Amino acid sequence: MRCSLRYGTHGLALDLPDSWNITLVSRPPMPRIPDPRGCIENALASPVGSTDLGREAQSARRACIMICDMTRPVPNWLILRPLIERLLGAGLRPEGITVLVATGLHRPNEGEELASLIGDPWVASHAVIANHFARRDNEHVMLGTTTQGVPVRIDRRVVDADLRIAVGLVEPHFMAGWSGGRKLVLPGCAHADTIMTFHSTRMLADPRAETCVLDGNPLHDAQTEALRMLGRTLAVSVVINDARELSFASYGGAEQSLAAAIAFAEPYVRVAVPESFPVVLTSGAGFPLDSTYYQAVKGICAGASILELGGHLFLASSCSEGFGSREFRASQERLCTLGKDAFRAQAQGKERASIDEWETVMLLKALDVGTVHLYSESLDSKDRAITGAVPVVNLVEELRSVVDAAKGRRIAVIPEGSYTAAYVETAGRGGD
Repeated sequence: MRCSLRYGTHGLALDLPDSWNITLVSRPPMPRIPDPRGCIENALASPVGSTDLGREAQSARRACIMICDMTRPVPNWLILRPLIERLLGAGLRPEGITVLVATGLHRPNEGEELASLIGDPWVASHAVIANHFARRDNEHVMLGTTTQGVPVRIDRRVVDADLRIAVGLVEPHFMAGWSGGRKLVLPGCAHADTIMTFHSTRMLADPRAETCVLDGNPLHDAQTEALRMLGRTLAVSVVINDARELSFASYGGAEQSLAAAIAFAEPYVRVAVPESFPVVLTSGAGFPLDSTYYQAVKGICAGASILELGGHLFLASSCSEGFGSREFRASQERLCTLGKDAFRAQAQGKERASIDEWETVMLLKALDVGTVHLYSESLDSKDRAITGAVPVVNLVEELRSVVDAAKGRRIAVIPEGSYTAAYVETAGRGGD
């Protein structure tokens, strides 16, 4: 059987033996909007939980449009200009409109990368474009503390804006349930202390902190509280198909817009399987998500959701930019030095996680299920040694060594990695 995994910018084609019992775990085809610009215009003309954007902006003098960083393939080139045109039409001046890259604790997007992220040179001449820097104390405002004890300190440019708009891609998220909406605020535009508390092991250990779960998810609850502390926030929420084409867009109140996008996306992205598998092959979801091992962990966790206890999970991920941050690399070094149990105990004793430690904590959840194997052409031997995974040189041959030994030679293949929310369907539970 020939299958193609999302890997880097070009994909990875594999010929798997016909003697294997292969289950392809793929999303059903998601529609392509033939007129994507028209879809955005229609969404802006049909608000949910808000009034027309022009009316919302009538009394505003400062607007902040929050956008995702380069880790998310959001079609900003479709969205930003019609938003800004409406703001200018309502009387705002270009210097009063800020397009803020919600980096969280990721690196800033600058130069050609920033231009590519924005996607339309017109935007730069009609708005101020800036990055969020979570470590700059004086650029944040304290709004309060959530029920879970998360201090909510948000970028001053967001807090001081008369009009706030979050532009986000709605997709499964392995901690917060779903991305988009409130996630642009927390962690996207939050202070480092807020982000580290939000990602504490105490929060992540909750069994409801998982993919496609919102009800009772402590991360989602904290994000929603932070959003309400901030005050009225609008959102444009989009869903894209496997070809990265626009499939859906909604505009309105941040919570209502997100809910509409989730309602559209869920039947396409959640894929049930009748039982778990001894071997799972998955991907880091291709560029831009698999550019770092930090983001590739999401693919590992997605695959682990249908892996048998003691099974083997294989991940193919480019990791063209290495680990993604020196802090995450240091966290992985600690894991390999201390071992799983000591690392976990150390992490659980902290009220605030060390920066990017949370990705290692999530990786541990997968390592508790089975053995992780990593195929990456970019990581050197020193990097491979601290991934927590078994390095793979010849993917098909090393798959063969475990599949041929597995009962029934059963293997699941998830071509799109974390973009597919696979789950084992349990009678009476609906897979939650």
